[in-house]
This record gives sequence, structure tokens and C-alpha cells, in this order.
Amino acid sequence: MSLLHLSFYSAFTLSGLGLAFHRTHLISALLCLESMMLSMYLALSIWPIENQATSFTLTPVLMLTFSACEAGAGLAMLVASTRTHGSDHLHNLNLLQC
Repeated sequence: MSLLHLSFYSAFTLSGLGLAFHRTHLISALLCLESMMLSMYLALSIWPIENQATSFTLTPVLMLTFSACEAGAGLAMLVASTRTHGSDHLHNLNLLQC
């Protein structure tokens, strides 16, 4: 395993651990999700270059599109929850009370 692969795997793992253990604010959960998407995007961008596979060159663009849609939906949920609940603390959000 090269140093580049190790850095992608460790960035993805650390983002997942941050998402699992630091869930106090919605914005921190969204930042962890975005860093996971960024590490996946970088890994998918490097992968076709390493394997000389030209058929997978559009995969990072598709991944970036889904990442932008996820970020927009996450920020919309952040604004909506802040307006209705007054803060972005995740312990204030309860799906059973909706």
C-alpha cells in the first residue's frame, strides 16, 4: 500500500470516527460527511490514472455532483432546524416529535 492510499484511507476513517463520536452539533456532522466525500472524490480521481482506465474518468465528476447535492440538502436542513429549534444541537432534534 502506498503512502497516497494510506492517506486516503486514514482521512476517510478519521472522518467516520469524527462522525461517530462527535455528534453534538449538526454542522460538525455535516463537516465530517463532507470530508468523507472529499476523500472518496480524491481517491476516485487518482484511481483511473493509476490503472490507465479511461472508462472511469467521469466517475469523480458524478461523485462531486452527488456531494454538492448532499451539501446543499444538509445546509438546508441545518437552516430549517436552527429556525425551528433555535440551535443546531443534535440532542434537540427528535424525529418522534415531528
